[in-house]
Amino acid sequence: MSFFLSGVHVPHRKHTAGQSAVYMPTPKTITLPVSMHIGVPARPSVKVGDPVYVGTPIAEATGAVSSPIFSGISGKVTKISEMLLAGGNTVPAVTIESDGEMTVDSAIRPPVVNTREDMIEAIRASGVVGLGGAGFPTYVKFNVDPSRIEVLIINGAECEPYITSDSLTMVDRVDDMVYGLEAMKKHFGIRQIIIGIEKNKKRAIASMQALAKRVSGVTVHVLPAVYPQGGEKVLVYHTTKKVIPAGKLPIDVGCIVCNCTTVAAIGNYLKTGMPLIRKCVTVDGGAVKTPQNVIVPIGTSLAEVFDFCGGFVTAPEKVLYGGPMMGITVPDLNAPILKNTNAILALTAEETKLPKPTACIRCGSCTNACPFGLAPSSILRAYQKKDTALLEKLSVETCMECGCCSFMCPASRPLVQTNKLAKALLKETRMKEASKNG
Repeated sequence: MSFFLSGVHVPHRKHTAGQSAVYMPTPKTITLPVSMHIGVPARPSVKVGDPVYVGTPIAEATGAVSSPIFSGISGKVTKISEMLLAGGNTVPAVTIESDGEMTVDSAIRPPVVNTREDMIEAIRASGVVGLGGAGFPTYVKFNVDPSRIEVLIINGAECEPYITSDSLTMVDRVDDMVYGLEAMKKHFGIRQIIIGIEKNKKRAIASMQALAKRVSGVTVHVLPAVYPQGGEKVLVYHTTKKVIPAGKLPIDVGCIVCNCTTVAAIGNYLKTGMPLIRKCVTVDGGAVKTPQNVIVPIGTSLAEVFDFCGGFVTAPEKVLYGGPMMGITVPDLNAPILKNTNAILALTAEETKLPKPTACIRCGSCTNACPFGLAPSSILRAYQKKDTALLEKLSVETCMECGCCSFMCPASRPLVQTNKLAKALLKETRMKEASKNG
């Protein structure tokens, strides 16, 4: 695998940079799907008619990789029904009607943490997952032999266009981050912490440099503003020069990567006992009247959040969870804010207009842009032939679907889209072969 400072210079469009986040009024209802994380969906632990409060658990974790879910408002459970998620799967979802009181659950209290095991359980009980978009249950990352952890890398790159919610965390939630990092150092034996931030985030850099003076062992790496700087494997290499082999995880090279907002959420839970119930979300895009960062209870509908931001100046052509490079189109505006929602974008027809693909000109721009040096044009041809052996040889599974190839292609070929389909084809083929042999 070839690593070099590749990637692309995407338009930043950080319209909300420098703004303070604003709290949205309590929504009338919230809807909480039981799958807001990678892994096994949670199981509803309430029934219709049950009273709930701020911080009340409404779904319990199941399996080794799962995460509990909590109410961000007080009120009553009015419905448990199936919900179609943006990823295409259907899961149960708990709808809660607000009583307007925002009464905190009487059971909320800071966890008692004296050991490594206590710390892992506290992170699990907090409901915190990767808040930069991945949604992987954070406690699983730390549930390893402490001797394997050489460095903790805090991801503050935030390289997607528009999104500024993580940058705001690094400015406004420094105390929460300090609390979380100190606890991680103490209970996991972490000695080295690197905070990686792109150079265009001056306020966040200054804030984290001040944090580094408060927490021993912390250094701030100012990184080039090149997308996809925040990709896990890219960030690990550009901060430590360690290469994560294909099919391996950061811990296999002695690293754990945590998003900066994830760290702040853990710190807040350790101090207060309040689990993850709300998110700071960047609301932007050409269709939005007043782009801003908004703090909302998880489960709030996108429609209510956009209304709070003044509604639309024109009907959006497309609405995304996340940024324009790796974001996912939402099925409709009734979709809720999820744990790992860092931004919602309402884009105009002009912003989403795709040029017509033309013939590949064999220029190599896609390979030059790929952080891993893959050959997307060759992958496309192999996929068209359904040549799974060649797809495997071309290491298509290494693709992290960042979209650099499509962004740079002068022929506007659907390269990243094909990579996704090719990975699915390879997985399907292997499953069929396994069933034949099993």
